[in-house]
Amino acid sequence: MNAGLALAGLIVGVVVGLTGMGGGALMTPILVLVFNIQPLAAVSSDLVASFFMKPVGAVVHIRRGTVNWKLVQWLSIGSVPSAFAGVFVLRLLGKADLQGVVKSALGYALLVAAAGLMIKTYITLRERVRRRSLELPADATRRPAVQVRVLPTVLVGVVGGLVVGMTSVGSGSLIIIALLVLYPVLQANQLVGTDLVQAVPLVAAAAAGHLLYGDFQLGVTASLLVGCIPGVYLGARLSAQAPGGLVRRALALVLLSSGLKLVGLSTTALAWVLICFAVLGSLGWMQVRRSHGLPPLARLEGRKSRSAAGRGPAEEALTGVDGE
Repeated sequence: MNAGLALAGLIVGVVVGLTGMGGGALMTPILVLVFNIQPLAAVSSDLVASFFMKPVGAVVHIRRGTVNWKLVQWLSIGSVPSAFAGVFVLRLLGKADLQGVVKSALGYALLVAAAGLMIKTYITLRERVRRRSLELPADATRRPAVQVRVLPTVLVGVVGGLVVGMTSVGSGSLIIIALLVLYPVLQANQLVGTDLVQAVPLVAAAAAGHLLYGDFQLGVTASLLVGCIPGVYLGARLSAQAPGGLVRRALALVLLSSGLKLVGLSTTALAWVLICFAVLGSLGWMQVRRSHGLPPLARLEGRKSRSAAGRGPAEEALTGVDGE
């Protein structure tokens, strides 16, 4: 067992448990950039590791009844065959430099995931503000029934599966963003539960393709699992206390920097991009909060809510908007 890989798996597992973000968006670039593992081997090994991790969270949501099985069905119809086909697409595109193609595809997928994470944060902010304006409790269960849009859902599965099969990124990041846009009435726990359950056959198909035609390395996968499994459990236990907004902003920076590095941006240019992103992004987010009638900083709103008399726990939960 490689202790360094196990430690990396532990860290990624904790982040996944805290944020629900797919491990592939973090683990694969770490394997490539930190441990110098060949991109195809990193994608293959990470997918096989994910195959053993995904069912754990899926079983929890199935028991809680937070899975929309119709969405799982139509997503899987599109994602399972396209995830398996993703390996063949790699072979067709990368006959001359397969590793280079995988590295570039991974970089662009991470950039899309970073953008998707920011979009998800904004959509969630608007939803929580809307619910507060209507004086709905945070755990309200009365929502319009989800009307499944078959063709768009299958297309999301096809595109998501193809990206996962090629890069291992997407099962817990890109697809969940698409579901959030397509089905805004879907409750948060149903969104996560549906995404986790549909990811099981998706990742299984992608892993099977890479076992047959990829560059799977048993030692890498075993070391990752040693750290990832307890990490996910620990992260889930800490999720109620952790500052979710801060974790997600740091995660967006990691995805952005990893993606830019993988597509070939120089270190100097990368440093300037990250500085600008951190400064302008923070100022922009403060302005977004103001435009929705909120204080620029979440902690100011938290203090105000704590000082308000007679507010119930459900109402106070609504003030943590920046936590998303």
